[in-house]
This record gives sequence, structure tokens and C-alpha cells, in this order.
Amino acid sequence: MLNWLRRLAPAETKTARAVVAWHAPGRPVWSGRDHVAFAREGYARNAVAHRCVRLIAESAASAPLKVTPGDHPLAQLLARPNPEQTGIELFEAFFGHLQVAGNAYLEAASFDEEPPHELYALRPDRMAVIPGVKGWPVGWEYRVDASVRRYARNPLTDEAPILHLKTFHPLDDWYGQSPMEAAACAIDIHNAGGAWNKALIDNSARPSGALVFANGGRATEEQFARLRAEIDATIAGAANAGRPMLLEGGLEWRPMSLTPSDMDFIEARNAAAREIALAFGAPPMLLGIPGDNTYANYREANLAFWRQVALPLAQKAARALENWLGGRWREAGQAHVTVDLDAIPALAAESEATWARLESASFLTRDEKRGLAGIAGEAP
Repeated sequence: MLNWLRRLAPAETKTARAVVAWHAPGRPVWSGRDHVAFAREGYARNAVAHRCVRLIAESAASAPLKVTPGDHPLAQLLARPNPEQTGIELFEAFFGHLQVAGNAYLEAASFDEEPPHELYALRPDRMAVIPGVKGWPVGWEYRVDASVRRYARNPLTDEAPILHLKTFHPLDDWYGQSPMEAAACAIDIHNAGGAWNKALIDNSARPSGALVFANGGRATEEQFARLRAEIDATIAGAANAGRPMLLEGGLEWRPMSLTPSDMDFIEARNAAAREIALAFGAPPMLLGIPGDNTYANYREANLAFWRQVALPLAQKAARALENWLGGRWREAGQAHVTVDLDAIPALAAESEATWARLESASFLTRDEKRGLAGIAGEAP
């Protein structure tokens, strides 16, 4: 390594004494956000957040990536990134991690100095950024229980074995902010509403209340225990819903909480669901959420979702892949990665309208029409 550095020095300075300053990678800086809680409370336990993540990840992963030139090794790597996954499966997990945690990581596995031959998606909750002396990441640490693996960026070529894609966060230098974090309050409300509804059904679909003596008397300990056992056995629980309560000894039932209609329970849950969809950018119409449907029909909502959410995410990943892996194969040259818009069914109507406008433009030549349509080369 030192000999290689000396060969980089100018000829007139070879006689001078070489001084090399080494700096070992610093300690990893873990994200202060609980990605596991986002995955558990949001993705695993909330139907709206779960559907938003799946909808965005599956849509963005289904957008075909086009590698130019077509015979470049990167095209084969993206089509079959590893023995266990196809390209769509890999990027579905990649985009899913980005929606849940705000950060997504790809590992490029290779032998020695060879170009990468496999790609793997790594869990964000196990990954930590290692900042350098200037604050920029110089490596990453992946921790699984007691096993720790470090990935270092090449200080000479700036090539990295890890691709870190993140969302924008104005208050963090190394990690992105998850849409799940912005929707955390709405997710808690939606989950709590579901838990409250479940508990209400389990409790005979009645709000809580109290049994009191009409004449102001007092039950003995034996009477209290017997009454409580009878309520648990004959009244409480979904299986006992609708059974009448038999009261004796001057007892009266007095409700102590508001009814579901007073709390506007259903609308509160729908409002929370719409807020969750807003944080992810998914139109409520695509999720089956009633109210606030600003689109005339499902086709308009789907087109808006692709143009504003899925397609920008796929293009962001395509550009990142090009910068990360496009020049790793020296003999094959630089590869360019783009999203094949013509192969996306949701955008077919837009493509047809564009072709119709170009066809009706009599003031344009055929080569000009091809250029506006994104077709390279002159017309035959």
C-alpha cells in the first residue's frame, strides 16, 4: 500500500521523505430512532400503514430498469442479484426498508478486487454509519447479536461496498426520516381505536359502568366476590353478548363512559387512516379509505400515485445504482441505468396521448417527433 502511494507522488518529490497520516475508522453512530418499533407497530399491526408500504414498494420495484448498453454485466446483475432472489424481489425489500425505516442498504458482494457478482438487501436496524474525521461516512457496521462486520469505503477510488439510500431528514447528518415516523401519532390513534373496538366487543359491546346500591348500602366482601365472579362468568366476553344482567338487593347499573356515537369513533379512525396515507403519499382511494377522495376515478388516483410517489422513487434508485455500480466493470465501460417508462402499464394512457399529439403536429419533421418521443437516432 505504501509503495503504491509513493508511485502516485510526482517525480521531483520522490527523493523527499514520504509522510502518510493514517486514521482508523471511528465508532459507529447508531440511529436514535427505533426502527423495530416502526416495523412492529406500523407495518405489522396497522393495516393502513402495511398497505401503504406494500403498495409503494411493490410498485416501485415493478418499474423495469433499463441498462445501457444492454449487454453490460450490470444488466445481468440487476436481473438476478443473488441465488435466492430476483431483481424485483430484491428491490421490493429495498424499497420496503426505505418506507419503514427511512434508510435502505444494498451490499455488493465480490471477491477481492473483482466487480460485484451479487447484491443483498440489509436490514436498517442492524446497520450503523461510521463517520470520518470530516463527518462524511467512511464505512458501515452491520451487527447481528454478537457478530459484527465492518464495511469500509475505498479512500482512493471512493468505491463503497454499501449503497445507502435514505429519505430527507433536516436534523440528521447520516440517516433519513421514515414516513412511518411522521405518521406515528395517527398510527397510534388507529391502533388504539382498533384495540378499543376489540375490547368493547369482548365486553359485550357495552361501555364500562358501575354497579351501585340504590339505597346507599354496602356489599360485604363475600357478596362482592360472588357478584364479580357472576359478572365474569355470565356477562363479560363476546360469547355472552346480549345476555341480560340480573340485579338484586337494590343494585343499579350506571354507565360511566361515552358511547361510540358520542366519540365519533368511526370517523376518528378514518381521519387517522387518511393521515397515514398522507404521510406516505398514497391516495386514500387506492387504499379503500372513505372520504377526501379528490380524484374523479380510480385511474386518475393511480396515475397520480405513479407520477408523484412510485416513479420518483424508482428513478432515484436507478440514478443511485448508476453512480454506485455503473463504472465497476472497466472493460465494459460506463453503464447508464434508467427507468423504462414505456414498459409501465399505468403510464400507457399518457404514452398514447403523447404519441397522438406528436402525430397531429404537422409542423414537426419525423426526426423531431422521434426526438420529442425520446427515441434516439434518425428515422430510417
